[in-house]
Amino acid sequence: MITSAKFSRQERVRHAFFSRRGGVSEGVYESLNCGYGSGDDQAKVRANREAAMAQLDAGADNLATVHQYHSANVVSVKAPWRLEDRPKADAMVTDRPGVALGIMTADCGPVLFADQTAGVIGAAHAGWRGALDGVLEATTAAMEQLGAKRQNMVAALGPCIRQPSYEVGDDFKQIFLGVDMANGAYFQPSYRPGHAMFDLAGFVVGRLQLLGIGTVEDTAIDTYPEQDGFFSYRRTIHRGEQDYGRGLSVVILGGQ
Repeated sequence: MITSAKFSRQERVRHAFFSRRGGVSEGVYESLNCGYGSGDDQAKVRANREAAMAQLDAGADNLATVHQYHSANVVSVKAPWRLEDRPKADAMVTDRPGVALGIMTADCGPVLFADQTAGVIGAAHAGWRGALDGVLEATTAAMEQLGAKRQNMVAALGPCIRQPSYEVGDDFKQIFLGVDMANGAYFQPSYRPGHAMFDLAGFVVGRLQLLGIGTVEDTAIDTYPEQDGFFSYRRTIHRGEQDYGRGLSVVILGGQ
């Protein structure tokens, strides 16, 4: 598992960005696939979640995940729900010790938040659509409603697709320029005419910094080229595979 050095300084908070290693799934899901939204055997996904959570000294029943759909919707978690009751959202916040917030990704950016002084944590699924539509801003605001202060927050961006691996068309670039011409800074020319390389990580980190988050850290890991280490939706598409696994990122608040 991968951890953020600055995030780890918060004694009341445990966290991890898990790689795809250490699970029981097979084939395209090998091996620590934690996504029930995949076509993997559900019992194996459950076993993988249990193995991951054991590394954080917590049980899979402590883990809250949502039905992610690239939105800016945030839910406040009081207790983990049953899988069939999980809400549609792309971010969660809580002030309840022992509740673990889990985000699934396979190229998108998992962002974990914590203000240990206030005892508030958050987790967001920041793909390009959610990040552009304000999921990071919404998560920060929801944490503030629970008593957090952004200047005291630590936010960490986990493994995600990086600019050298993320070629997009001009229509994609125009969406960002239509929101703010300054977003052009996150695109570099591609060798193919009419295409560009998009810096998702830079865009996410930039939004966090503009929010005034006290500490922002980036793990600087590219999911696309590390086929043995991380799941990648884009790599799956390029290979013509039928499905892909989902990596898990978790943050959990300890007791007082």
